[in-house]
Amino acid sequence: MTLLWLAIGLLLIPAAWLLLLPLRRARSTYEAQQAFESNDGLEAENVRVYQSRVASLERGHARGDLDDVALADGRVELERSLLEDAAAARRSPLRSSASGRVLVPLMLVVMVIGSLLWYQREGASGDLALTAAIEATPIHNAASFKARISRLHAEAAAQPDNAKVWMALFPLYRDAGQLDEAMQALDELIRLEGRAPALLAQMAQLKFFAAQRTLTDEVQALVDEVLATDSRQPTVLGLLGIDAFDHSRYEQAIDYWRKAIAGMENPGAAKALREGISAARARMAKAGEVDASVALSESVSGEASANDSTNDSAKTVDAAQLTLTVTLAPALKASLAGNLGATLFIVARDSAGKLPPLAVVRTTADQLPLTVTLSDDNAMAPMARLSMADEVNLVARISASGAPAAQAGDLEGRLSDVTVTRGDAAAETPLALHIDHVVGASAATP
Repeated sequence: MTLLWLAIGLLLIPAAWLLLLPLRRARSTYEAQQAFESNDGLEAENVRVYQSRVASLERGHARGDLDDVALADGRVELERSLLEDAAAARRSPLRSSASGRVLVPLMLVVMVIGSLLWYQREGASGDLALTAAIEATPIHNAASFKARISRLHAEAAAQPDNAKVWMALFPLYRDAGQLDEAMQALDELIRLEGRAPALLAQMAQLKFFAAQRTLTDEVQALVDEVLATDSRQPTVLGLLGIDAFDHSRYEQAIDYWRKAIAGMENPGAAKALREGISAARARMAKAGEVDASVALSESVSGEASANDSTNDSAKTVDAAQLTLTVTLAPALKASLAGNLGATLFIVARDSAGKLPPLAVVRTTADQLPLTVTLSDDNAMAPMARLSMADEVNLVARISASGAPAAQAGDLEGRLSDVTVTRGDAAAETPLALHIDHVVGASAATP
């Protein structure tokens, strides 16, 4: 912002110079005008012309061309003309060269204040502050990701009516797994921008994953509203494809995903949907609904229709899975007394910390001990799935507040650099994830 005000000040300097220029020239202009008026011979010239015309009339009278009446009328007309010329040439007295000096600096002050007020109203200082906040918090790892969220949260509090702030903030909340905060940010964006299909589609997607990939009545209402306006909205079509896939309606899922790919601008998301189509074809072949060779051929054909068949493999990748048994240390059981309904999060993140959560399971602490299998079906978004990583970090956290972000007092257990199993290897002995410590006041990113 300092650079902004410096730039505004630099622009005001030439404007002020132009306003003050008349003051610098006032004395010389006054003297030039005074000299001109002092040496002005217009009145003498008018008198000379008058006398010449009177003499002409008298010569005409002497020759007998004019009688006495005509001579008198001519004189009266010439005298009237001389008086009119004299009145027209009469000038107001010159004012002092110092006259009006106060008006110029007053106009300068009005210009500066008016310019600043106009910029505050119509300018983009908020957007510059947002850009500065983003540039000041580059994302390198989970800690810097959390720092970016905190900085943009502060910007949202400072300028709650700037839609661009909420547009930058809600994807960060979404990718961090803070779905409630993401929905609040998206609500603000919809309040400012209106119920645009793309925004409603994002809201439907958030609520869908928050409901554990369930097409609730609320989600369905949003889907219907979007499709009534834009029947080919890719986010909604992708969501419907996921729901169809989860319920083994593979042919319907493929149809939704193909339509979604046709209108999708994100290459990563489009690639994820094409892989989903391949997985759906493979499951149809496994169930005997189509011949395996036909499924493979149709999958390749579907990818080619999206103009990307040269980049994608024509074979189905073995499903990525992690099976783990989550237990609670006996020493911590007393901490849950009277709060067995506390929320239990089980999260898988890529070891490099470059992607949003790859798989999330949300349940309650009274289910412990439990065995759970993480797969692409537990993804929060198509662009971040378990199959996209070779090694992951696993976290099991009991949150009394129900918030996905770690807070002091939460119970937690971790496993680091776990190899993602695929195919037959996924059936091996489950991993043991032990909740064995209490999160301190300086809790790390979840």
